[in-house]
Amino acid sequence: MVCFNSFYQAYQHKLKLALIGQSIFGQEVYNKLRKEGHKVVGVFTVPDKNGQADPLALAAEKDGTPVFKFPRWRAKGKPIQEVVAAYKSVGAELNVLPFCTQFIPMDVIDCPKHGSIIYHPSILPRHRGASAINWTLIQGDKKAGFTIFWADDGLDTGPILLQRECDVGQNDTVDDLYNRFLFPEGIKAMVEAVHLIADGKAPRIPQPKEGATYEGIQKKENAEISWNQPAAALHNWIRGHDKVPGAWATIDGQVVTFYGSSLLDASVPAGQELAIKGASRPGLVTKNGLVVFGNDGKMVLVRNLQFEDGKMIPASKYFSADETTALELTEEEKKMAEDIRAIWKGILSNVAVIEDSTDFFKSGASSMHVVRMLEEIKQKYSGLQLQNEDVYMATKFADFIQMAVRKFRGEDKEEELVIDYISKNVNNMTVNMPYQCFINGHFINADDGKTYDTINPADGSIIASVSSASLADVDKAVAAAKEAFENGEWGRMNARERGRLMYRLADLMEEHQEELATIESIDSGAVYTLALKTHVGMSVQTFRYFAGWCDKIQGATIPINQARPNHNLTFTKKEPIGVCAIVIPWNYPLMMLAWKSAACLAAGNTLVLKPAQVTPLTSLKFAELSAKAGFPKGVINILPGSGGLVGQHLSEHPDVRKVGFTGSTPTGKQIMKSAATNLKKVSLELGGKSPLIIFNDCELDRAVKMGMGAVYFNKGENCIAAGRLFVEESIHDEFVRKVVRYSKTKEESFGPVMVISKFKNGDVDGVLRRANTTEYGLASGVFTKDISKALYISEKLEAGTVFINTYNKTDVAAPFGGFKQSGFGKDLGKLFSPSLISHLTVQINEETTLPVVPCV
Repeated sequence: MVCFNSFYQAYQHKLKLALIGQSIFGQEVYNKLRKEGHKVVGVFTVPDKNGQADPLALAAEKDGTPVFKFPRWRAKGKPIQEVVAAYKSVGAELNVLPFCTQFIPMDVIDCPKHGSIIYHPSILPRHRGASAINWTLIQGDKKAGFTIFWADDGLDTGPILLQRECDVGQNDTVDDLYNRFLFPEGIKAMVEAVHLIADGKAPRIPQPKEGATYEGIQKKENAEISWNQPAAALHNWIRGHDKVPGAWATIDGQVVTFYGSSLLDASVPAGQELAIKGASRPGLVTKNGLVVFGNDGKMVLVRNLQFEDGKMIPASKYFSADETTALELTEEEKKMAEDIRAIWKGILSNVAVIEDSTDFFKSGASSMHVVRMLEEIKQKYSGLQLQNEDVYMATKFADFIQMAVRKFRGEDKEEELVIDYISKNVNNMTVNMPYQCFINGHFINADDGKTYDTINPADGSIIASVSSASLADVDKAVAAAKEAFENGEWGRMNARERGRLMYRLADLMEEHQEELATIESIDSGAVYTLALKTHVGMSVQTFRYFAGWCDKIQGATIPINQARPNHNLTFTKKEPIGVCAIVIPWNYPLMMLAWKSAACLAAGNTLVLKPAQVTPLTSLKFAELSAKAGFPKGVINILPGSGGLVGQHLSEHPDVRKVGFTGSTPTGKQIMKSAATNLKKVSLELGGKSPLIIFNDCELDRAVKMGMGAVYFNKGENCIAAGRLFVEESIHDEFVRKVVRYSKTKEESFGPVMVISKFKNGDVDGVLRRANTTEYGLASGVFTKDISKALYISEKLEAGTVFINTYNKTDVAAPFGGFKQSGFGKDLGKLFSPSLISHLTVQINEETTLPVVPCV
């Protein structure tokens, strides 16, 4: 109660605020501060541009908050008295400057009782100035962040109130940092800063002079690329100017701007040479983009190029950019073109007529207008799904219409899936294995070009050099999955159509079962026949089982108390949660993929899956089959690579809403910690120390055979393997003799260990205590002809699954998962089982004699 009162008191202090700034960032800060109970007495922003009010002004005007739109606050270096008087009239106690591009005079900065606070996209004192975040990247800083400080006459030299920092990825751009951290966390921090001031707890930390820098504002004229630098410096320069103002070079006599760069750590790819002014070595136009070289011989890959007329193209199409034939529009498409022309006219209100040559951005539009334009098109033509990047690739109206019509016709969907295979002749067949990351429907090299070797455990030979996903690849895959869920075809698809795709995928997996089993065998060391029957066979069953659930995930009505005079109806809906990250182990690579992903897809989620680093190949083959089955781009993404890098980043990623993991308990604990960053859902299937209890009234030969299978199945590489066998004293010696006789028929020199302990005859509770003396609880088993004893044991054993007179008999319809440090959450079984109930799955062999029980 004390803590609650303290929390409540902390938010009793409210302030009268003046907001000075602009943009969506300013709008969000404004909305959050009002929601927290602070009173915004005035908003001071910029004049309308091309007839369009700033987002901050729009929000304030909607609420009836006084809005002032001053083009400037000073004239000839002196404050404009009418402007200052208008400001003072609102009576603010604190000025909040969330995103302010104007120079505010000190008469205004110092006027309120609490002064002024301002947001700055840099960890001050480093990188002051309007281009601070650009210089963070240009100079290759490993940390980025922002500062909220008390404004002074230097504007960014005042005392620090609070700071936040984030890591800078190798291929991060300004947009990446802004969208991932500076924007969402900056808004929260502005609100927090106001609370601290309101409660009298805000610090004033003097800025140190050591490390302080001030770099100039980056403009187009000084963004030319200087080629006599190492590749890392070239990359930092290009990404530091992406998207504004754009790093450029001269090619074929015209200025060409470079976007989307990444370091390329690989052998020099094949491509067509392209001369670049000032570069000592020609660039290479390759299938993945333009490769340029630093003076250290290392490479940078550039994905997009923009010409002087504003047209942007994929760099890979530099020599074929003008080869596309103009489409002849149908009457329906002509009508669509005119509707889009009207949308452009509504946004570009300053343009008298939208001509074919009208350029969207040169006519005054900004990134904010891109979002608005695409939203209006989507509302009118729901079948036309456009992305922000499409606008940048076709800025002129005629080009935009051609691009939109091609998408409307579905020509982009007919794009052939391009796969670079590693082909091997093995098991009397040729197997074709993809080896690149699968992101947004395409097989592509890792962003930084890194690879690693996957090894055949049978002979130590290298099967393939597989792309090793980077942090940038994780971000791209999550973004693709999020887009597919929120705006793509998958998000609009009805449940039965999802089921049809899943049935089709199961059919394709069955058609390719010999190839899949062969890949599984050489990549994971699985016995081929076992891989064919279990690894692949159960994967097919899993997809068919969950395909049938797709249109059967319904909510329920709730019989609430009908209080008069109103009679209310309450019902629940079951909805997908969004992007799911799946991390799977090496012992059943394809089957674990199926167990985790089939339910995820059936419910309408999208996924990013990281296979075990040592066994990625069946997951990548699965990606190929999913594309051939017709799954939309972005729904399924596969990222081979390091668990510590890729798995960790997925666990922390703010756009991932669920993590499913099978693996070790220590890693599961780390995933839980990481998932707390945005409170994402987590399901974990972790280690097991499964007990198998064998009573003297069992069928001994069956118990020996099944007990050995419980230990040695799949070479012992089995999460539910019986790690501890407890045999009743009177049959212990005979059981061991039979085990020894059976064991002489395994061929492995080194393999799993069978641990056999005896317990006293009739000591049921004693053996239960021993069986439960572990922090793990994944599976267990009991062999006895006494069904009453078996059911008593099954109730007392602390494990998610209890096998009775059988073992390892999992089925896709039965929930599977553990207790205690073996994890929580269930795979398989009824898709919408309540997640707060601990399921106990009991498998009873059909030959078990059941007692006759009188009906009650």
